[in-house]
Amino acid sequence: MELKKLNRDFTICKVEDYSLVDLDAEYSFLGKTDEERSLVCSTEDVPANVLRRDDGWKGFRVQGVLDFALVGILSKISTTLADNGIPIFAVSTYDTDYIFVKDENYQKALKVLEQAGYQIAD
Repeated sequence: MELKKLNRDFTICKVEDYSLVDLDAEYSFLGKTDEERSLVCSTEDVPANVLRRDDGWKGFRVQGVLDFALVGILSKISTTLADNGIPIFAVSTYDTDYIFVKDENYQKALKVLEQAGYQIAD
């Protein structure tokens, strides 16, 4: 399985509302519940109305379109990283999964995943 590096810095935010989110930005992952509004975006695209933010994330995505019938893809990646003491933040879209790790763990995460048999693409 191939993982593609996302060559940018990401921020995970809790936002007041989505009125200032640039939905035309290359990456905007929105999550809304009855308790909060979350956003994962490129650090350069963080809106002014954030309530809390956590900078310093790097990401990669599972390449290709993943069928809903496939089982365990995210689980295997997250277990591999967890077994090596690397916490993650994951986002799933209709087609694929995105995994984010803190900057200081990024190179170690890529190395561990490569050793586990994943191909890493730039």
